[in-house]
Amino acid sequence: MRQRKEQVQLDLCEHRADCGGCIYQGIPYTDQLELKAKEVLRHFKENQVSYERFLGIEGSPQRYAYRNKMEYTFGNEVKDGAMTLGLHKRGRHMSVITTDKCQLVDPDFNKILQAVLKFALERDYPFYHKKSHKGLLRHLVLRKGEHTGELLVNIVTSTQFPFDGEAFVSLIEGLELKNSVVGILHTENDNLSDSIRCDKLNILSGRDYYNEELMGLKFRVHIFSFFQTNVLAVERLYTEALSLIPDLSGKTVFDLYSGTGTIAQTAALQAEKVIGIELVEESVEAARANAKMNGLTNCSFIAGDVLKVLDDIEEKPEVIFLDPPRSGVHPKAMEKILNYGVKEIVYISCNPKTLAQNLATAMLFDYHVEVLKAYDNFPFTR
Repeated sequence: MRQRKEQVQLDLCEHRADCGGCIYQGIPYTDQLELKAKEVLRHFKENQVSYERFLGIEGSPQRYAYRNKMEYTFGNEVKDGAMTLGLHKRGRHMSVITTDKCQLVDPDFNKILQAVLKFALERDYPFYHKKSHKGLLRHLVLRKGEHTGELLVNIVTSTQFPFDGEAFVSLIEGLELKNSVVGILHTENDNLSDSIRCDKLNILSGRDYYNEELMGLKFRVHIFSFFQTNVLAVERLYTEALSLIPDLSGKTVFDLYSGTGTIAQTAALQAEKVIGIELVEESVEAARANAKMNGLTNCSFIAGDVLKVLDDIEEKPEVIFLDPPRSGVHPKAMEKILNYGVKEIVYISCNPKTLAQNLATAMLFDYHVEVLKAYDNFPFTR
């Protein structure tokens, strides 16, 4: 007998030919991991970053239905064609295909997408045209608590036409879903940019946040707050990252680019003091509220640019955690961080290119990389 090495593989997604998301559809998962690991090591080699140990790549504990957030766009696939709701067509920014069979999301997401599109078509609501800047429907945002099963449904529209909020609530509340809808929201956005902006948030039903649990802590995640997309995978990543510092007791810890404070609050369970710095004000407010909810009094959060805020902090860290956005740490901010001269820095990155660039700078300050490990938090995608 031979043990099966692969989990049960679903049939290839029917959207694969047009959707720009899952470029690794049809490739065995072990091969996907090998490709991604090679990509990480390539960037290290190009930037001449050496390391003592490479621990390989960790696969996602859940390969399907792992995304807890989706931002869908209203549009059409061809000019003057029927309205669609989903993701942009591969290589065609003006074209949107309906992705109601997506394998990366909870089945409830697909069910809600189908119902909302039908709702819009039946009422003859026009979608918002990016070029003419005319129309009503812009985006549908769905968010889910992986460990709580709580759902938020947020429809984003312009104010050019009336929108029947009561009928929308009736639609969503009438769906048979596995998870529980805790908030139905209507965001008004008249900004010309195609990004999701909030001029006004209307709570049609329930609340504007969902609850999540991560590494034994509780979090309130507001509709526009950042939170990790693959919760099960990031729990493993954060657990192993924190374990790299065996003893935080009595130490002052900086959590830079702290988001909603996940790492900071986990570190605060052991450390003497933790200071988190985050640019997005809403995420900082959420971090403070979450710390209070978890009964943590030894961590604080500051809103602002890391580059500027570090100049105003009197405390000196003994351990630093870095978890920057894809753009990495700004070179000037990186120099300030390295000038603290702390013995231990844990760098968590979602972009191996900027990670390697930042670490090349760290080597100029006599730092060396002890442990390198890759994590695949987004199976089937780049």
